[in-house]
Amino acid sequence: QVHLVESGGGLVQPGGALRLSCAASGSIFSIYAMGWYRQAPGKQRELVASIISSGRTTFADSVKGRFTISRDNAKNTMYLEMNSLTPEDTAVYYCNTVFPSERLPWGQGTQVTISS
Repeated sequence: QVHLVESGGGLVQPGGALRLSCAASGSIFSIYAMGWYRQAPGKQRELVASIISSGRTTFADSVKGRFTISRDNAKNTMYLEMNSLTPEDTAVYYCNTVFPSERLPWGQGTQVTISS
């Protein structure tokens, strides 16, 4: 079974940047449409960025122009570059497949906190 491990979160000031990583235990990024999700306290988990096997990317309106998603198939790793961070970006960030029918076990996520 494939395991997903997110890392790279932390505490940064508004306007700062972070790069999150999602490491998979198998070669999945060339197979599945993958995404980064986030869940803020008291809110539902939401998809903020996705990348399909062709490399095409999509972003939620709330992060468009600030976040970049990429993957390195050779390293079985996916990334989320986050810039111009605001307190509204505070959440636990997870990676997983885009389509529920292909869902993998959720990892532990990585906490991102934006605060001065």
